[in-house]
Amino acid sequence: MQLIFHPSRGEEIMGGLKTNCRVSAVVIFAVCVGVAGLLGLLTPIPNGCNMTYMYPTYIPIPLHPSNINFSSAEGKYGLYLYHEGWKKIDYDLHLLKLSGVPVLFIPGNGGSYKQVRSLAAESDRAFQGGPLEHTFYQEASFTPEEVVRRYSSTKRNILEEDWEIRNLFSSVKGTPQYSNRLDWFAVDLEGEHSALDGRILEEHTEYVVKAIHRILDVYKESFNARSKDNRENVGTLPRSVILVGHSMGGFVARAASIHPHLRKGVVETILTLSSPHQSPPVALQPSLGHFFSRVNKAWQSGYQIQRTRSGHWISDPLLSDVVVVSISGGIRDYQVRSKLTSLDGIVPSTHGLTIGATGMRNVWLSMEHQSILWCNQLVVQVSHAMLHLIDQSTGQPFSSTQKRLAVFVSNLRSGIPQSFDWMRSVQFQHYAEHLPIEKEEDLGSLGKLRIKDQFCCPKSIQWEDDSHERDLYIESTTVTVLAMDGRRRWMDIKRQASDGRDHFVLVTNLVPCFGVRIHLWPEKSRLALRDVPAVKRVMEVTSKMVHIPAGPAPRQIEPGSQTEQAPPSAVLRLGPDELRGFRFLTISVAPRPTVSGRPPPAASMAVGQFFSPREGKVKFSPQSLLLSSYKQQDVTLQENHPLVMNFSFSISMGIFPVALNLKTLGCGIKDSLLATEKTGDEEHSSLCKLRCFPPVALVWDTESGLYVIPNLYSDTVTVDSSPALWGSRQDSGKTTLLLLVDPHCSYKISVSVSLTGAASRFLLLHGSQIIGFSMAVLFFSLMQQARAWELDLPLPSVLSAIESNLRLPLPFGFLAVGPLAVYMLLALLGTEPCPPFASFVIVSIVSYTFANGAVVVLTLSTQLIFYLTACIQVFFKQRWQAWEGRFHMSFIHQFIDRFSVFSSFQVVRMLRGRPTLTVAVIVTVLIAFLHPALGLIVLILSHAWCCHTALCSFLAPSFRSHPHRKGDWQNSKFKADIFPQADSSMTAGVKLEDSHSPTPDSAISFGETQLEAFNYQQGIFLLHLAATAMLIPSFVAWGQRLGMDHSIPWFLDSALSLGFYCYLSGLALAPYRAFYALAAVGLLSLCFRVIKRRYRERGDFNLNRRHSHRH
Repeated sequence: MQLIFHPSRGEEIMGGLKTNCRVSAVVIFAVCVGVAGLLGLLTPIPNGCNMTYMYPTYIPIPLHPSNINFSSAEGKYGLYLYHEGWKKIDYDLHLLKLSGVPVLFIPGNGGSYKQVRSLAAESDRAFQGGPLEHTFYQEASFTPEEVVRRYSSTKRNILEEDWEIRNLFSSVKGTPQYSNRLDWFAVDLEGEHSALDGRILEEHTEYVVKAIHRILDVYKESFNARSKDNRENVGTLPRSVILVGHSMGGFVARAASIHPHLRKGVVETILTLSSPHQSPPVALQPSLGHFFSRVNKAWQSGYQIQRTRSGHWISDPLLSDVVVVSISGGIRDYQVRSKLTSLDGIVPSTHGLTIGATGMRNVWLSMEHQSILWCNQLVVQVSHAMLHLIDQSTGQPFSSTQKRLAVFVSNLRSGIPQSFDWMRSVQFQHYAEHLPIEKEEDLGSLGKLRIKDQFCCPKSIQWEDDSHERDLYIESTTVTVLAMDGRRRWMDIKRQASDGRDHFVLVTNLVPCFGVRIHLWPEKSRLALRDVPAVKRVMEVTSKMVHIPAGPAPRQIEPGSQTEQAPPSAVLRLGPDELRGFRFLTISVAPRPTVSGRPPPAASMAVGQFFSPREGKVKFSPQSLLLSSYKQQDVTLQENHPLVMNFSFSISMGIFPVALNLKTLGCGIKDSLLATEKTGDEEHSSLCKLRCFPPVALVWDTESGLYVIPNLYSDTVTVDSSPALWGSRQDSGKTTLLLLVDPHCSYKISVSVSLTGAASRFLLLHGSQIIGFSMAVLFFSLMQQARAWELDLPLPSVLSAIESNLRLPLPFGFLAVGPLAVYMLLALLGTEPCPPFASFVIVSIVSYTFANGAVVVLTLSTQLIFYLTACIQVFFKQRWQAWEGRFHMSFIHQFIDRFSVFSSFQVVRMLRGRPTLTVAVIVTVLIAFLHPALGLIVLILSHAWCCHTALCSFLAPSFRSHPHRKGDWQNSKFKADIFPQADSSMTAGVKLEDSHSPTPDSAISFGETQLEAFNYQQGIFLLHLAATAMLIPSFVAWGQRLGMDHSIPWFLDSALSLGFYCYLSGLALAPYRAFYALAAVGLLSLCFRVIKRRYRERGDFNLNRRHSHRH
């Protein structure tokens, strides 16, 4: 047998194989990422929150009829007052006794007014129990950047400004007892899904404004009633209401504060919990996106001086007295990411505070979207912060915005810097880098005099045995404390801080002032000794220690027995600027029996070290991180390593979560009974835990803040950052991890990228992008079909169009990279910050590729469904015709004839004769007067029926043929277009336009015509299917309101419903803008249909395709 090879045929087959491989790779990528991401998102994560318990009572507050009449009916929603206690009370009498500070809770999407119970119960306990016990850790304050903004706005002397700030924070800490309680109100919004419909948000805003007015009226009525009774303590009439909102309730609170019907000055403080401020979590509806945009623009202008167009002053900023605090749940809040909770660009830092729960004082936890309402650690801290807002003299919140902001900063922020700034001094030298100061020496001298006593322990705390006879002098650079022995350790700064080791760090579980004290001693020069006594020249820096969360403390099996090393609970860092001018550093440990009357810890520890930041730096490049997903990267730390290890990741952990595994290799146990080969096993590890303290990781992220991970031996570290989204800062592309490890032990640190975590983060962060890109992919496929129609070529299927759009370098480069260039150009002309270029481009292209794979999977699924239904119908129709010819079924014909009389009606004949017009009328009515989703569902059914009819017409000849020809469909053109990947050797790579003659006289069969009709209808079907899926959430919210006398949705969602535009909308996280493209396509189609009909009436058929049918 002689084999003849045709080069053209070989190239054709190889091209088809490339096409199939390209599409298959895209589908496999999309399926793998989707499955891995869903598994990661659905995997349960343990929650470290404690439950909150309460005895709730909800008192209904009827709305007064004299209030302003809004468009929404009063009967929809309700207002309640919370009361804590198990005893029954008289509601009317209780309302007459109201004299506290009013707080209004606004629930979020699908939330209940009863969710106020945790916050209200804990604030009641906090009021009765008083402020939390004062500790002597370093307190939080304004960051240097915030001080600079205050200085630039007030134009005051920096020393006076700083002195006022310190007095402000000291007054906040010195509250002995709360002067007034919080009265918690809550609005009942019927559990409506406000995150799905903009109109619902508007109605909630209107009712909240009404509720605020009613609450103030209730207090006025109570005040007047007490005044008539001539009571001595009538209290102070509140002038404002504190708003607390969860999820979408936080945005409703901001929207209510700028409502035109709101009384002036009645809202001055807003606290939001996991609330989206930048944009909706999933912007699928036009009215929702426009409402967010309108409110944010009003807030941006609300902090600016109101002027006329000519520049004349009108009024001060409308929101100058409003302070907003936004708390995010962190990495475990899948519904509202940290980036959405940011107030950047909306509220200036002089009036706003954004903080994550992971970096909150005494909280240190990431929590789910609903857990933030009942997590006891967070609820307690928020309750005390709100009680600190109350002025002791008036019993109402401070009128000063800076005082209120200082209260939140000191109560919510931790003492740990909110950014990785430990390698620089945090004293006045830091301010000097930002402020225009004429005499820097004045700043240093006066500033140091004022802060000298800031970090000292109070004189009331005295140790029983404070002698120095048992002092120890440490010769090495590392000092270790393993017991509360009452000794003082001396370290020579000049000798031990040599060779660049000019930083000192101390980790301990001893309480500052009660368990340990740190002092700096000056040079012992003759001049210094002659002028000033040495005691007065000693500086105490004990209260510079910052508090960190400690892991579970080891249990002491029996008194006197040895336990595992305790986890550290405090960190002290001293930089070169703070050590300059001093010769000695002392660490004084209290004697064990006298720790302020409290029981000493089971194990005491403190480890300090002079170190150089350069020694502990480890940088992971992008290449090493990518390779770590296959082979983990190992870092070995020998004994006497730096206590502080600085791990720098070139790719943010918000994109690639990193799995860290720390294994103890040794701990200086030379003479143990263990064999050499057993080093590192469980027994050896347990012995090392007796000497080495558990590692602690501190992670800084520019967007989500601080993460602290105690007892880090094996964990997946990730941050809630989104550096690949537009609007992110340039420095968000990297993550810094500070690892505190015991220098006495050696470790093996394994680093690897978690692929499951990366996939889940990808779906979570870029879901809106993928939705917009999917719409763009469908428009691009329709573009290919439109091009074939214009060139009088066979219409390609959706799969074939997607295949052609995936070809490299064109058209994939034009369709995927072109919109990116346009978007970046437009954004650069705007005011938004630019994200890291590489991350933005790469992740956007990956999102576009994933969208292509998702659309291919959707296309194949719908094709399979259409094919099966068409086969079933044709099969049963053929069998029915055979049975009808074989048997006489006159009774069935009589039954059909009786009902066929309805077809003679003129209306029925008109509808049957013009099905397109009928569908258009029905869709228009449903969209305009009910809901856009209903109209799109009708369109989907219409296109599905057209697809089904076309396939049935195509398959009918095959079923009417002889039995030996039933398998001919496998080799037909249907298989090449419907399932192009079924037989690569026969159909793959054969271009539709190449398999037919492009001449105007080309003729195609009736079956091929029906196949083209199917291809066209399927593209339109998929486009409307995607649009319907985007409106389904809004439709669900609308359906919930049926029967409740609610208004119909806006006409905007139906009237404003182009591939590049959808692509750009996806980049802007606003996929709802795809409806604008749909509306434009619909309008153009209508215009072209009218033009075509006019040409047809004139007898000009040049616009029609010149195809003849071959039967």
